[in-house]
Amino acid sequence: MDGPIGRRGFLRRAGVGMVAAGMYCRTVDLAAADPPALPPSPLLFHSPPLRPFVDEMPRMPVLRGTDLTLNAATTTHRFHRDLGPSPALGYGGMDYLGPTIEHRVDEPLTLRFGNRIGTHPFAADMDTTVHGVSERYRTSPPCSFHLHGGVTPPDSDGHPERLVFPGQALTHHFPLRQYATNLWYHDHAMGITRANVYAGLAGMMLLRDEFDTGAPGNPLGLPAGEFELPLVLQEKLFTADGHQSLRSTVVVPQGLWEGGGVGDVGLVNGAVWPELEVARGLYRFRVLNAASFSLWNLFFGNRMRFWVIGNDHGLLDQPVPVRNLLLEPAERVDLLVDFSGLAPGETVELRNDEAPVFQAAILGEVAMPLFCRFRAASRRGFTGTVPQRLRGGSGLPAALPPLEQPTVVRNLTVSQPYAVRMPPAIMVLNNLTFDDPEIEMPRQGTVEQWNIINITPDPHPIHIHLVNFRILSRTPLRTIDYQLANPQPPVGVKWTPSAENFLAGPAQPPAAWESGWKDTVRVEGGTVTCLIVRFPTAAELGFDPDATFPAALTGTDMATTHPMSHSAMSHAELQGYVWHCHLLDHEDHEMMLRYRTVR
Repeated sequence: MDGPIGRRGFLRRAGVGMVAAGMYCRTVDLAAADPPALPPSPLLFHSPPLRPFVDEMPRMPVLRGTDLTLNAATTTHRFHRDLGPSPALGYGGMDYLGPTIEHRVDEPLTLRFGNRIGTHPFAADMDTTVHGVSERYRTSPPCSFHLHGGVTPPDSDGHPERLVFPGQALTHHFPLRQYATNLWYHDHAMGITRANVYAGLAGMMLLRDEFDTGAPGNPLGLPAGEFELPLVLQEKLFTADGHQSLRSTVVVPQGLWEGGGVGDVGLVNGAVWPELEVARGLYRFRVLNAASFSLWNLFFGNRMRFWVIGNDHGLLDQPVPVRNLLLEPAERVDLLVDFSGLAPGETVELRNDEAPVFQAAILGEVAMPLFCRFRAASRRGFTGTVPQRLRGGSGLPAALPPLEQPTVVRNLTVSQPYAVRMPPAIMVLNNLTFDDPEIEMPRQGTVEQWNIINITPDPHPIHIHLVNFRILSRTPLRTIDYQLANPQPPVGVKWTPSAENFLAGPAQPPAAWESGWKDTVRVEGGTVTCLIVRFPTAAELGFDPDATFPAALTGTDMATTHPMSHSAMSHAELQGYVWHCHLLDHEDHEMMLRYRTVR
């Protein structure tokens, strides 16, 4: 179950000699928008030089209906006009990513998902020593369709061990009894989630209600139609012939798990550094960090103000003005951006300056600086103003409720323990691996406080399936003292000591724009992040969240016969949900655990 040496594990042993060899910047052509780059690091792979803003930003097609079919298939996609076609994966007939599903809350959605993939675009990059990965996944890769943020019955949630192999299909039932918001869907197959998502298996879902209708003249007074756009943000590496590269460093041989890599070009809706012409007015951008690894600090090149009106699970009480914000993989933000101050022909870029984590910087990784450019047209656009309130007023949704008082406090840990033997590092939650039986079992109807204790130096986006939650606080931790007082046992022994006596300062509340309902939270390195989570009852949900279901597809759900996977053989019957780090390499290599909500 332990994987081979990871990039970070290698770096911890490599010593300072590598620092001197690796501290270089990537070479990218940003049309003089940035200072000249230093020579590229010899320890990294690099995309060929590409001119930004030569391709138009794609607008994602929209899929509507209560009974949908969505297949994943092998495709080719051209990411930039100067790159050749790249092997890729896509949903719903698209050659990369998937259509935006638009649906009304409280209307059940039936979605039949099928796997039509042939040889995987990253067949040579799969590490068969990682949990659950079989040699045959190279030519017959499985999928698992997960509606991220969906309040979904367990048999339709995209459990990582309920695999759909090529030629098979599985019908998902989504009640969607939840807030109007921006969800997304992506692959969740055990051990190869990063390979599948990076290849293209991701898409958005916009949930609408009587307030947030998505139509012009909506009760909230928000931009709609052409002035509301989903922006799927990613970063990527390319080979000289234009193929996507899953590998980022020569330090880790091909076919071995890396630990995560920073891209050197930015993508929006599947295009490298595109440009979008905008009318001079207010726009609503539904933004998703769909990257595998990187935290971004997003801002506009002219440092203009914009407004956050919602995050993972719907609207805030009122817009929050910001000039930048941090966005982890899997997090979503709902933004209002006003282009009325730009002169016709004037441009502004969406940029990032968040530096990679230290272990990546040693190799020479630097911040991927750019996503796209907006060019102001001469015409006027949406002329409405930024609303004063979004919740809690006449004709508006109810205000966000105060934080509930927890009756249970649960400590959980995020760590990267090291061993004398190979591999030297493994990514774990609670010091356990996925198959360990000692899982969390919160009771339905209970409000809990989850104290997520991160003893690593890096931020981790933690995602909990089924539920949404509110952020209570983040508190700095005296990490070394905590570990000295509570020595970490071998992996496989649960380790969740309280951090109460090892706090290094006062608790900090979340930023105002993080104050809404969430399903993914940024857990900073060396901190305790506290969440307030309510676990709903079966009666509230309309389904049993603790129901069992088969791992292998049977009957009408299976279009063809296919051997069971290693994971399915180890768990012929599945139960419950998962919680995990959404850095996809970490999720693939044990930083994911099961949990159940019991009566």
